[in-house]
This record gives sequence, structure tokens and C-alpha cells, in this order.
Amino acid sequence: MTISTEETAAPAPQEGGAACPMDYILRMLMGPWTTYIVYNLRAFGPQRFGELKRRVAGISAKMLTERLRTLEGAGLIKRDYEATIPPKVTYSLTPRGHELDEVLEKLGEVAVRWQAEDRAARKTELKAA
Repeated sequence: MTISTEETAAPAPQEGGAACPMDYILRMLMGPWTTYIVYNLRAFGPQRFGELKRRVAGISAKMLTERLRTLEGAGLIKRDYEATIPPKVTYSLTPRGHELDEVLEKLGEVAVRWQAEDRAARKTELKAA
């Protein structure tokens, strides 16, 4: 499965405005489990299907297959197939996938900070109640 042009095409500019240029990339990454898969490939390097499925706790084999095909179609991951018995398939980030490293690292830092801020705010609200 590849990402269709309809799914990834930036919307047409609205009257008096322009389409958001980030929309194209965010649509690639916003599918279920997608960022978790990319995170695991960044953090642990190339992985076989079973290993990746264990690391992405809770994902079904069908959903993992679908997400991997979508990411491969977008050029973010590479599927290496070795014709052995049993066949060996390894997934890894492509250079295009690694272009997101700094952005995803920064996004992760913001996410950790926001989670801590939100936890602290909830504790403060509970104490005040």
C-alpha cells in the first residue's frame, strides 16, 4: 500500500491564503502507529518484522504490515528481502527517513516537557480541589 496523491497532496490554497507546506509530511506521519514505528527504527536500527512487532506493543501483524507498506511507499523506510529459508526481511530507515531525525528528536523533547507540565498542572488542580 502506498500513500495516494489524494492523501498526501497539500490542500489547494484558500482565498487570500496559502496551503500549509508541513501538511504533506504530517499526513505521512499521522497514521495509527506510524510515529511509534519510525521511533523504534530510529532508536534501535534495522529490525526484522517480529522484532519490530514486539517493540511496538499492541499492534496487530496486519496493522504493522499496512503501516510498513505505507512508510515504504512514502520512501521513509526500506524493506530488505533475503531469499533464505525462511525468508529474512529487515526494515530500516532510508536517508529520507533519517532527514526527520532532528525534527522528531525536538518533537520528542517538547512532548516530554508538555507531559511533565500537564502532570504538574493536574496535581496542582487536585490539591486545590
